[in-house]
Amino acid sequence: MGLIETIQSSGIVGAGGAGFPTHVKLDTKAECFIINAAECEPLIETDKFLCRTFPDKVVGGTAIAAAHLGAKRIVIALKGKYEDEIAALKASIKKAGVNIEIFKMPTFYPAGDEQTMVHMVTGKTVPERGIPLEVGVVVNNVGTMMNLFEAVHEGKPVCDKYLSVVGEVEKPIMLHVPIGTAIEECIKKAEPKIRDYAVILGGPMMGSVLKEPEEISQSVVTKTSGNIIVLPRDHFLITRSTVPIERLKQQARSACIQCRFCTDLCPRYLIGHRIRPHLVMRNVWLEEQTRDNERFEELFGDAVNCCDCGICELFSCPMGLSPRLINVYMKGKLRERGINVPKTPEPEALDIIDMHRVPTERLVTRLNLGKYYTQHTKDCFELNPEQVYIPFAQHIGKPAEPCVSQGDEIKKGQLLAKAQGAVSANIHASISGTIVKVDAKGASISRKGESI
Repeated sequence: MGLIETIQSSGIVGAGGAGFPTHVKLDTKAECFIINAAECEPLIETDKFLCRTFPDKVVGGTAIAAAHLGAKRIVIALKGKYEDEIAALKASIKKAGVNIEIFKMPTFYPAGDEQTMVHMVTGKTVPERGIPLEVGVVVNNVGTMMNLFEAVHEGKPVCDKYLSVVGEVEKPIMLHVPIGTAIEECIKKAEPKIRDYAVILGGPMMGSVLKEPEEISQSVVTKTSGNIIVLPRDHFLITRSTVPIERLKQQARSACIQCRFCTDLCPRYLIGHRIRPHLVMRNVWLEEQTRDNERFEELFGDAVNCCDCGICELFSCPMGLSPRLINVYMKGKLRERGINVPKTPEPEALDIIDMHRVPTERLVTRLNLGKYYTQHTKDCFELNPEQVYIPFAQHIGKPAEPCVSQGDEIKKGQLLAKAQGAVSANIHASISGTIVKVDAKGASISRKGESI
């Protein structure tokens, strides 16, 4: 079996959060191969843990993928302050005898944004709404490389996940859990300090907010999970997530002072993309009365180039407005109208880019997360739940199609659902046991053979 077939069979997808099937991304050639270990958002500990704990697997997987790509330049990019992780990776690179460069990035948000990283490492700007391959680059997450190594050398499909649990807990921890483990079980292991909590899955800027107990109880660890933040329900990151779009539009119409901070600090604007959130905000009042599609594109077309990083609303705006969510809303309206916004030909980064990066420490203070920022994970625990629920859509593309039935006895690593089409991914059992329930959305597996 070739490398691409092995990756596809093992169900490997982007482990950093996007979930793009890796067999599709690596089925090409590239001049430069970048491993993203920069941990884009604050309070996430997973990539650092993998780099210092499993550097041989990270380096080994990187070497395998780079050889397949024919990459002339191989880079592991991470923040320069990660001294222990850099030392571990350098030792593994030396031991493996491979030509892999360590690229030290400053501590800013969003350092781990794929297109920001490509520009910093190569000096090239990825076209708007494009992919790094358009400038000869492929980018993969450090966790993806570890999964690739284990698939090639150990024959392991993706069944388990490392993730951090931080925030209002006794101490932040790393967990190694079967995919499908309940989020509540992960939080319980970290010993939450408060009973009435909300959760952010991922980072504080772009993660998914779960406020209601029912939402939290139904959520499970997937292939793209990397972090759980436990916060009080009245934290502003939680409360602002519930503001309806109509209110956000009213706020934009009445309170935007056209200061341009949202535009001037936008990471995509800085690398040369056509994205000016302050103009979208200024024109919100014209949305409902603009019938002509050409005029609508002129007013709101910039929104399609928003990367949803959240700097504009959680750091830049002095009025506490939400340019990101207005952009998301306008993207939907552009799609409804069938408007295809043209790309800027040959975008170039602005000269001011280095002066306009957002320091992570200042961002953390603005987010009122400072008391958690200095806490780092030291311990990793194994969780072995009696039951898991494994969704069949853990990736970009079509959900996998189940190939098991209720009552089947299965083993860990056994195929549960087959990929459908080129952009899809196989799903495997994360524990051995009995299928107690299965439908088109997912399967529940119990070690005891009964639903609990």
